[in-house]
Amino acid sequence: MAGKVADASAILSIIFKEPERAEIARRLEGARLVAPALLWFEIANSCVAKMRRHPEMRAGIFDAFLLQTELAVETAHVDHTATLLLAERTGLTGYDASYLWLAQELDAELVSLDRPLLRAAAALGLRVTSAP
Repeated sequence: MAGKVADASAILSIIFKEPERAEIARRLEGARLVAPALLWFEIANSCVAKMRRHPEMRAGIFDAFLLQTELAVETAHVDHTATLLLAERTGLTGYDASYLWLAQELDAELVSLDRPLLRAAAALGLRVTSAP
């Protein structure tokens, strides 16, 4: 089973049934999914932001958040010093650079909807997946 690094944008597209969901789910199907532990904080933060913007949708947002517990995503240690240097070199945030570093470290495909992250990964010669 091939490993893939999935970032928060990819996982959020699935749990919130966004238009890119089908393509992202297809790309992740059958793969060993790995992400930095920060993934779960990013997902929680996105849900909090959605609940604040749309309090009338709180129950649905919370239910979508609970779907992430059904996803088998391994968390992996990230070298924070290397991530900092990678962020500096690529112009990415430290958060995004952690996914990039992990994909490099594992020689894994990066699955994301984040265009700057995908461009940086492609520039480093990594395999990338995004939805059209």
